Amino acid sequence: MRIDIFSDTICPWCFIGKRRLERALAARPQPGLTVNWRTFQLNPDMPKDGMDRRVYLEIKFGTPRNAATIYDRISAAGAEEGIEFAFSTIKRTPNTIQSHRLIRLAGVEGQQDAVVEALFRAYFLRGEDIGDPQILTAAGAEGGLDADLVTAFLRGDAFREEVEAEDEQARRAGINGVPCFIFDGKFALPGAQPPEVIWQMFDTAAKEAETLKASSLNV
Repeated sequence: MRIDIFSDTICPWCFIGKRRLERALAARPQPGLTVNWRTFQLNPDMPKDGMDRRVYLEIKFGTPRNAATIYDRISAAGAEEGIEFAFSTIKRTPNTIQSHRLIRLAGVEGQQDAVVEALFRAYFLRGEDIGDPQILTAAGAEGGLDADLVTAFLRGDAFREEVEAEDEQARRAGINGVPCFIFDGKFALPGAQPPEVIWQMFDTAAKEAETLKASSLNV
């Protein structure tokens, strides 16, 4: 089975969705499973250097009260998954293209999940600016990548076209929010769903695989 997860590194529900998928897999392991983290930018028009967090929240939610209501709900959901969101420590909302490039590099190096985890922890638990090359290098190293490799990589443009194209492809496919889990390239599960719902997708994908196998044997 293959799961492609369209996600953004500044999406709190994506962090929650990661934890719920981990719980689902802990209860029902899927032998041979591969998980790929895919690009989606919540703010594709974000300035290269990001923007002040307060300004971003005003643009997105209008009033501090609206933002507080939404983030209180997210914090409560996170707490249920053992995530202690530190939203008040976040000073800047970054452009996430560099973090997505780093995730693509991590995939090549076989450290993708660990680097995604490190990026989520840097941004949501420590309030760090994951658009900053030094912060990205530290996250890459925390996720098992060589720091010198990451530093050199971030100075170039490798994988930029690929991650931008992946973002556009997701939108053309109808994905307009994340996380979105795609099972075996066929079955989409939007949102940070509980393990019980994820298990249903495991069953659906497994049944489809069995049907295809049976059909090929009867040819």
